[in-house]
Amino acid sequence: MTLSGAPTRPFRFGVQATRAKSATEWRELACRIEDLGYSTLSLADHYLGPGPAGRETGYPPQYLAPIAAMATAAAVTTTLRVGCRVFCMDYHVPGVLAKEAATLDLLSDGRLEFGIGAGWSAPEYRAMGLEFAPPGERISKLIEVIELVKAHWSGEPLDIEGKFVTATGYSGLPQPVQRPHPPIMIGGGRRRVLSLAGREADIVSMNTVPFDAVNADGLTPRQEAARRLDYVRRAAGDRFGLLDIESSPFFTEVTDDSAGALARLAEVLGTAPELLADHPNVLVGTADEIAERLYENRETLGANYISIQQKQIDAFAPVVVRLFGT
Repeated sequence: MTLSGAPTRPFRFGVQATRAKSATEWRELACRIEDLGYSTLSLADHYLGPGPAGRETGYPPQYLAPIAAMATAAAVTTTLRVGCRVFCMDYHVPGVLAKEAATLDLLSDGRLEFGIGAGWSAPEYRAMGLEFAPPGERISKLIEVIELVKAHWSGEPLDIEGKFVTATGYSGLPQPVQRPHPPIMIGGGRRRVLSLAGREADIVSMNTVPFDAVNADGLTPRQEAARRLDYVRRAAGDRFGLLDIESSPFFTEVTDDSAGALARLAEVLGTAPELLADHPNVLVGTADEIAERLYENRETLGANYISIQQKQIDAFAPVVVRLFGT
């Protein structure tokens, strides 16, 4: 049982892949991820290549744009779900994105996971000539975008005239295969967006918590993660037990030398290995040790859906085999 007393959601695992330099490499990667037992292949919605703007973001270059890459991955697999973790609402016309997503769900026979967010990378906005609005305004727009997407997928006539989003005088086509709509992922770390996720999402993606021993509110990393989960639970109410809680470890290493791995990471981050050993976004140890940590994290922090990075797919596969569906 979860902390709320709701039934425990089974484990599933995804991969976020940001690198492929050829069509063959991408197709083979998608098939390998499916064969290893992962449930989902996600991209990220970033567009900057090498250069000072990209260095300022601190985010590695992504070779492939998400929509075409998702369609290709779905075309060469049969069970693998595809998604973007997550689409930035300001990089897309909302009505166009809703139609693209519905088309992806249709052509993949119902394997889309639709991640959507309010944006976070001011340098990327600036590099692409976009206005980076204050956080409150971006979240208000996100609320309207989600309303439009759900309405578009319903097939009913659209009549939305908001402050940020307008769609009137037509019905959305095609209707997605998954009903009432493909699973929607919303993520974040603060109360307002996590409350929105609790109300509107099917998958809640929890941001990495800081690596300080205690934060400004005197909370340890695990206590901060628990507080964020509580925001979701309070907003979700009776539907909380239906939500997937997704977490992406900041650092993952399957190893027999966990002490050495934690010491190396601690040196890079300038923190104590003991803090990292108990951090909710660090998974270090043997496959069995990591599996036990994931059981603990699901019990205390709700996380049942784990997304790892592309370079870890082979090393992490024994954990997937052991836990998927349990």
